[in-house]
Amino acid sequence: MSKTQLLQVLALLPQATRETLHMTFFSTVVAVILGFPLGTLLYCTSPVGLFPRRLLYNTLSRIVNVLRSLPFIILMILLIPLSRFIVGTSIGPTAVIVPLSIAAAPFVARVAETSLQEVDSGVLLAARAMGSTNFQIIRKVLIPETLPSLVSGLALTIINLIGYSAMAGAIGGGGLGTLAINYGYYRFRTDVTVAAVIVILILVEVVQFAGTLCSRALLSRR
Repeated sequence: MSKTQLLQVLALLPQATRETLHMTFFSTVVAVILGFPLGTLLYCTSPVGLFPRRLLYNTLSRIVNVLRSLPFIILMILLIPLSRFIVGTSIGPTAVIVPLSIAAAPFVARVAETSLQEVDSGVLLAARAMGSTNFQIIRKVLIPETLPSLVSGLALTIINLIGYSAMAGAIGGGGLGTLAINYGYYRFRTDVTVAAVIVILILVEVVQFAGTLCSRALLSRR
């Protein structure tokens, strides 16, 4: 790679990285807002939950399984009308937030459900014996007990979203994926593709490192 080519690549990376971070941050926020309550409801209505509801649990569980099994690229295409309705366009980083959020929400729900199931039943029985309501148990017992696990799950969610956002570049999603495909693959610029992949790997490593640190810090405070 010549010096001129290197400068060209470096000039393209900042904007693409900002777009990827934009997509990942806002889709993570929306996914948590949608997924965590759903995961809590899945746990509470499960056979080992606070108020078992077999029909509701089975229905919600199947919906989550269906959404999780759909390949993201297909889900993104199916949600183009919804993206256009919500944000006014079906291409670009902002439009991709809609399918990214919907794709990640079921993952967050399963992470939350699994984390909540790991809480010792003795702790719940003690809270019941003290007269705590279901809402108080969720807020004061379940969430504090599962925070380390939830943080680890959130880090995995963000990593998945970074990968999904790169995949969205195939149909005009913007970010590092679009840079790698439009400026790298289509123009036979392997250097651009490699640069985009390196930035994605760095982002993944940073997220994983931060998630591990936060999870350990929360565990040490128990």
